[in-house]
Amino acid sequence: MDDWTTSHDRVLRQRNAEGWMFLIEAARDLRTTGALAPSSKALARLLTAPVQDHGTRPLNVLEAGAGTGSVTRALIPRLAPGSHLDIVEANARFASGLRRLVGTHPRLAGESERITVHHALVEQLDTGRPYDVIVSGLPFTNFTPAQVETIMNRYLELLQPGGTLTYFAYRGTRYARALTASRAEARRHRAVEEVLAGYQRRYATGCWAVWGNLPPAKVWQLRRPVKVPAQAALNVTAGAA
Repeated sequence: MDDWTTSHDRVLRQRNAEGWMFLIEAARDLRTTGALAPSSKALARLLTAPVQDHGTRPLNVLEAGAGTGSVTRALIPRLAPGSHLDIVEANARFASGLRRLVGTHPRLAGESERITVHHALVEQLDTGRPYDVIVSGLPFTNFTPAQVETIMNRYLELLQPGGTLTYFAYRGTRYARALTASRAEARRHRAVEEVLAGYQRRYATGCWAVWGNLPPAKVWQLRRPVKVPAQAALNVTAGAA
Protein backbone atom coordinates (compact mmCIF):
# COMPACT_ATOMS: atom_id res chain seq x y z
CA MET A 1 0.00 0.00 0.00
CA ASP A 2 1.54 3.36 -1.07
CA ASP A 3 1.71 6.57 0.95
CA TRP A 4 -1.05 8.24 -1.09
CA THR A 5 -3.49 5.42 -0.36
CA THR A 6 -2.83 5.43 3.38
CA SER A 7 -3.04 9.22 3.47
CA HIS A 8 -6.30 9.20 1.46
CA ASP A 9 -7.80 6.56 3.77
CA ARG A 10 -6.81 8.62 6.81
CA VAL A 11 -8.55 11.71 5.40
CA LEU A 12 -11.73 9.69 4.70
CA ARG A 13 -11.75 8.28 8.23
CA GLN A 14 -11.26 11.78 9.63
CA ARG A 15 -14.15 13.18 7.59
CA ASN A 16 -16.47 10.37 8.65
CA ALA A 17 -15.52 10.92 12.30
CA GLU A 18 -16.13 14.68 11.99
CA GLY A 19 -19.51 14.09 10.35
CA TRP A 20 -20.66 11.84 13.19
CA MET A 21 -19.35 14.32 15.77
CA PHE A 22 -21.38 17.13 14.17
CA LEU A 23 -24.54 15.05 14.25
CA ILE A 24 -24.01 14.12 17.90
CA GLU A 25 -23.32 17.70 18.98
CA ALA A 26 -26.20 19.07 16.91
CA ALA A 27 -28.53 16.63 18.68
CA ARG A 28 -27.18 17.85 22.03
CA ASP A 29 -27.38 21.59 21.35
CA LEU A 30 -28.40 23.25 18.08
CA ARG A 31 -27.61 26.66 19.56
CA THR A 32 -23.86 25.97 19.50
CA THR A 33 -23.82 23.50 16.61
CA GLY A 34 -25.76 24.90 13.69
CA ALA A 35 -24.50 22.50 11.00
CA LEU A 36 -25.19 18.86 10.36
CA ALA A 37 -21.89 18.34 8.49
CA PRO A 38 -18.43 19.96 8.47
CA SER A 39 -17.81 22.77 5.96
CA SER A 40 -16.70 21.65 2.49
CA LYS A 41 -13.28 22.54 1.07
CA ALA A 42 -14.92 25.00 -1.35
CA LEU A 43 -16.67 26.79 1.52
CA ALA A 44 -13.50 26.81 3.63
CA ARG A 45 -11.47 28.32 0.75
CA LEU A 46 -13.91 31.22 0.31
CA LEU A 47 -14.15 31.91 4.03
CA THR A 48 -10.36 32.07 4.40
CA ALA A 49 -9.58 33.86 1.10
CA PRO A 50 -9.05 37.30 2.75
CA VAL A 51 -6.11 35.87 4.72
CA GLN A 52 -4.38 34.86 1.50
CA ASP A 53 -5.21 38.22 -0.09
CA HIS A 54 -2.89 39.93 2.43
CA GLY A 55 0.11 38.06 1.02
CA THR A 56 3.10 37.65 3.32
CA ARG A 57 2.18 40.34 5.84
CA PRO A 58 1.79 39.00 9.42
CA LEU A 59 -1.85 39.18 10.51
CA ASN A 60 -4.02 38.88 13.58
CA VAL A 61 -6.81 36.48 12.63
CA LEU A 62 -9.87 35.35 14.60
CA GLU A 63 -11.95 32.28 13.81
CA ALA A 64 -15.27 32.06 15.66
CA GLY A 65 -17.33 28.87 15.84
CA ALA A 66 -14.62 26.57 14.44
CA GLY A 67 -16.46 23.31 15.17
CA THR A 68 -14.33 20.28 14.30
CA GLY A 69 -11.76 22.42 12.49
CA SER A 70 -12.59 21.94 8.80
CA VAL A 71 -12.12 25.69 8.15
CA THR A 72 -9.20 25.86 10.60
CA ARG A 73 -7.31 23.32 8.50
CA ALA A 74 -7.72 25.56 5.44
CA LEU A 75 -6.77 28.63 7.47
CA ILE A 76 -3.50 27.44 9.03
CA PRO A 77 -1.53 26.99 5.76
CA ARG A 78 -2.59 30.48 4.67
CA LEU A 79 -1.16 32.23 7.74
CA ALA A 80 1.97 34.21 6.93
CA PRO A 81 5.00 33.85 9.25
CA GLY A 82 4.53 35.94 12.38
CA SER A 83 0.73 35.80 12.23
CA HIS A 84 -1.41 34.97 15.26
CA LEU A 85 -4.68 33.04 15.13
CA ASP A 86 -7.24 33.09 17.94
CA ILE A 87 -9.94 30.42 17.76
CA VAL A 88 -13.05 30.86 19.89
CA GLU A 89 -15.42 27.91 20.31
CA ALA A 90 -18.38 27.69 22.71
CA ASN A 91 -18.70 23.88 22.54
CA ALA A 92 -16.31 22.28 25.05
CA ARG A 93 -15.90 19.05 23.06
CA PHE A 94 -15.10 20.93 19.87
CA ALA A 95 -12.66 23.20 21.75
CA SER A 96 -10.82 20.15 23.09
CA GLY A 97 -10.56 18.69 19.59
CA LEU A 98 -9.29 22.00 18.21
CA ARG A 99 -6.51 22.07 20.79
CA ARG A 100 -5.46 18.59 19.65
CA LEU A 101 -5.54 19.75 16.03
CA VAL A 102 -3.30 22.73 16.80
CA GLY A 103 -0.91 20.64 18.90
CA THR A 104 -0.39 18.02 16.17
CA HIS A 105 -0.65 20.05 12.93
CA PRO A 106 2.53 19.52 10.86
CA ARG A 107 2.59 23.17 9.69
CA LEU A 108 2.88 24.30 13.31
CA ALA A 109 5.83 22.19 14.45
CA GLY A 110 7.47 24.25 17.19
CA GLU A 111 5.13 27.20 16.54
CA SER A 112 1.81 26.11 18.01
CA GLU A 113 1.97 29.06 20.44
CA ARG A 114 0.96 31.27 17.47
CA ILE A 115 -2.53 29.79 17.76
CA THR A 116 -4.73 30.03 20.86
CA VAL A 117 -7.99 28.14 21.34
CA HIS A 118 -10.49 29.86 23.64
CA HIS A 119 -13.45 27.95 25.07
CA ALA A 120 -15.80 30.92 25.28
CA LEU A 121 -18.52 32.93 23.59
CA VAL A 122 -17.20 35.41 21.05
CA GLU A 123 -19.12 38.20 22.81
CA GLN A 124 -16.92 37.56 25.87
CA LEU A 125 -13.60 37.35 24.01
CA ASP A 126 -11.10 40.03 24.98
CA THR A 127 -7.55 39.32 23.81
CA GLY A 128 -6.55 42.96 23.48
CA ARG A 129 -5.72 42.31 19.81
CA PRO A 130 -7.42 44.10 16.90
CA TYR A 131 -7.96 41.69 13.99
CA ASP A 132 -7.18 42.06 10.31
CA VAL A 133 -9.49 39.17 9.40
CA ILE A 134 -12.38 37.47 11.22
CA VAL A 135 -13.78 34.18 9.91
CA SER A 136 -17.16 33.30 11.41
CA GLY A 137 -18.76 29.87 11.42
CA LEU A 138 -21.44 30.75 13.97
CA PRO A 139 -24.99 29.48 13.30
CA PHE A 140 -26.69 32.89 13.16
CA THR A 141 -30.08 31.47 12.17
CA ASN A 142 -30.18 29.54 15.46
CA PHE A 143 -29.83 32.75 17.52
CA THR A 144 -32.23 35.51 18.47
CA PRO A 145 -32.07 38.80 16.52
CA ALA A 146 -30.65 40.51 19.63
CA GLN A 147 -27.87 37.92 19.90
CA VAL A 148 -26.98 38.36 16.22
CA GLU A 149 -26.87 42.15 16.66
CA THR A 150 -24.57 41.77 19.67
CA ILE A 151 -22.22 39.39 17.86
CA MET A 152 -22.01 41.49 14.69
CA ASN A 153 -21.31 44.64 16.69
CA ARG A 154 -18.59 42.77 18.59
CA TYR A 155 -17.03 41.65 15.32
CA LEU A 156 -16.89 45.26 14.13
CA GLU A 157 -15.31 46.31 17.44
CA LEU A 158 -12.67 43.60 17.14
CA LEU A 159 -11.78 44.40 13.52
CA GLN A 160 -9.07 46.84 12.55
CA PRO A 161 -10.37 49.75 10.42
CA GLY A 162 -10.36 48.25 6.94
CA GLY A 163 -10.43 44.72 8.39
CA THR A 164 -12.50 41.96 6.80
CA LEU A 165 -15.21 39.66 8.16
CA THR A 166 -16.41 36.56 6.31
CA TYR A 167 -19.36 34.43 7.36
CA PHE A 168 -21.78 32.04 5.68
CA ALA A 169 -25.46 31.19 5.71
CA TYR A 170 -27.18 28.12 4.33
CA ARG A 171 -29.37 28.69 1.29
CA GLY A 172 -33.09 27.93 1.45
CA THR A 173 -33.34 27.76 5.25
CA ARG A 174 -36.16 30.35 5.37
CA TYR A 175 -38.37 28.21 3.15
CA ALA A 176 -37.49 25.02 5.00
CA ARG A 177 -38.37 26.62 8.35
CA ALA A 178 -41.58 28.06 6.93
CA LEU A 179 -42.68 24.52 6.12
CA THR A 180 -41.49 22.75 9.27
CA ALA A 181 -41.23 25.29 12.11
CA SER A 182 -43.80 27.08 14.22
CA ARG A 183 -44.92 30.58 13.27
CA ALA A 184 -42.89 32.07 16.14
CA GLU A 185 -39.78 30.24 14.94
CA ALA A 186 -40.32 31.36 11.36
CA ARG A 187 -40.72 34.98 12.55
CA ARG A 188 -37.50 34.72 14.55
CA HIS A 189 -35.68 33.40 11.49
CA ARG A 190 -36.96 36.27 9.30
CA ALA A 191 -35.96 38.80 11.96
CA VAL A 192 -32.41 37.39 12.08
CA GLU A 193 -32.16 37.65 8.29
CA GLU A 194 -33.30 41.28 8.49
CA VAL A 195 -30.60 42.09 11.05
CA LEU A 196 -27.94 40.51 8.85
CA ALA A 197 -29.32 42.29 5.77
CA GLY A 198 -28.75 45.63 7.53
CA TYR A 199 -25.07 44.85 8.03
CA GLN A 200 -24.79 43.58 4.46
CA ARG A 201 -26.19 46.83 3.08
CA ARG A 202 -23.72 48.90 5.10
CA TYR A 203 -20.55 46.84 4.95
CA ALA A 204 -20.71 44.06 2.30
CA THR A 205 -17.96 43.93 -0.33
CA GLY A 206 -18.76 40.52 -1.81
CA CYS A 207 -21.14 37.55 -1.81
CA TRP A 208 -20.67 34.09 -3.36
CA ALA A 209 -22.78 30.93 -3.63
CA VAL A 210 -21.19 27.59 -2.71
CA TRP A 211 -23.27 24.85 -4.29
CA GLY A 212 -20.76 22.10 -3.46
CA ASN A 213 -21.55 22.23 0.24
CA LEU A 214 -24.04 20.25 2.33
CA PRO A 215 -26.37 22.07 2.37
CA PRO A 216 -25.51 24.74 -0.27
CA ALA A 217 -24.32 27.97 1.31
CA LYS A 218 -23.73 31.65 0.63
CA VAL A 219 -20.54 33.39 1.80
CA TRP A 220 -20.65 37.08 2.71
CA GLN A 221 -17.61 39.34 2.99
CA LEU A 222 -17.92 42.56 5.01
CA ARG A 223 -15.35 45.26 5.68
CA ARG A 224 -15.12 47.68 8.59
CA PRO A 225 -14.86 51.20 7.16
CA VAL A 226 -11.65 53.16 7.49
CA LYS A 227 -12.48 56.37 9.34
CA VAL A 228 -11.76 59.59 7.50
CA PRO A 229 -9.14 61.62 9.46
CA ALA A 230 -10.56 64.77 11.04
CA GLN A 231 -8.30 67.09 9.00
CA ALA A 232 -9.31 65.38 5.75
CA ALA A 233 -12.98 65.83 6.66
CA LEU A 234 -12.36 69.54 7.29
CA ASN A 235 -10.66 69.89 3.90
CA VAL A 236 -13.61 68.25 2.13
CA THR A 237 -16.03 70.61 3.92
CA ALA A 238 -13.93 73.65 3.01
CA GLY A 239 -13.70 72.58 -0.63
CA ALA A 240 -17.46 72.16 -0.81
CA ALA A 241 -17.93 75.66 0.57
